[in-house]
Amino acid sequence: MSSPRPRMTGIGRVLVIVYAIMALAATGRSLVQIIEDFEAAPVAYTLSAFAAAVYIVATVALVRAGSRGWYLVAWIAICVELAGVLIVGTLSFVAPALFAHDATVWSGYGYGYFWVPLILPVLGLWWLVKGGREGVEAAVAVEEGSSW
Repeated sequence: MSSPRPRMTGIGRVLVIVYAIMALAATGRSLVQIIEDFEAAPVAYTLSAFAAAVYIVATVALVRAGSRGWYLVAWIAICVELAGVLIVGTLSFVAPALFAHDATVWSGYGYGYFWVPLILPVLGLWWLVKGGREGVEAAVAVEEGSSW
């Protein structure tokens, strides 16, 4: 019996590393913003913290996407991320007063991070589709057939 191809190779590994970097960057940014001057822009700083949480969940879910549950969590987290980037990005242009003091990770569709926040969820969803449910089902079949 052949084992399924590991998901943490090639582009998958690069994707997870970029997600981890974004998780660290967004977490650091939100902590500094909230600690130093939360009253100045509570909406923007709360959104930064939310973005950090989404990146953390997406990173963990992508690493563990070989199981059905984590595969679904990865889909949800990355869809929430994409929606956040599109909604916050649009709001930052339509209602700039919400983000006047300081931008969030997703403001301007992630321009402060060279638009990585806009491109990353598209790549993440592509990677999940490319790996497909078949990869998850094969991994589960191998686990179920194991004597462990």
